[in-house]
Amino acid sequence: MTSTRSSYDAVADRYAAEIGDELAGKPWDRALLSAFAEQTSGGPVLDVGCGPGHVTAYLAGWGLDVVGLDLSTGMTSVARRSTALPFVTADMTALPIQSSAIAGLVCLYAVIHLDPAARATAYAEFARVLRPGGQALIAFHVEDAETPMGGRQTLTEWWDHPVELTFHYPDPAAESAALAAAGLELVGRFDRAPHPDAEHASRRSYLIARRP
Repeated sequence: MTSTRSSYDAVADRYAAEIGDELAGKPWDRALLSAFAEQTSGGPVLDVGCGPGHVTAYLAGWGLDVVGLDLSTGMTSVARRSTALPFVTADMTALPIQSSAIAGLVCLYAVIHLDPAARATAYAEFARVLRPGGQALIAFHVEDAETPMGGRQTLTEWWDHPVELTFHYPDPAAESAALAAAGLELVGRFDRAPHPDAEHASRRSYLIARRP
């Protein structure tokens, strides 16, 4: 976790400049987030792995009471500067949230930095903090030209900064089973190809789960 945190601290400003407006080129992400927002009300929502806060702001635009959470202090600092929303620096495997306190949760492309055991811990935390009936939307890369499903790759330089980041490419079926083991019921799954020229050229999967 230390290397992931320090790596994102190092690139936070550049990341925000390069990726902070990415939703404009991702109609499927916007559609899934909008559907999530329509089905979530009556309580706070958590954006886990919020980065520079662009998804947090999108959900707030739907009228949700949303808080962004990220492992990187650099990212939450950038997010606070660019929005008037609340952000917390914390680890998704040990959420500083009371049990059954959250009406909904999104986690887009953040579990990719966790190995399977840590992802299982994070999913148990998601289940713990969600209220009964609360939904979670989780997205991750599945494969690309260099890395097969179930594989991983390590990045040592990003935008001229030395980093140490491992990207895992989970199997959606295995993640669905891990969510079920954590006590979350799979509601839906959506797989897609990348949007040309708008994002990294990886296939992606989105899992929608609810706490019974």
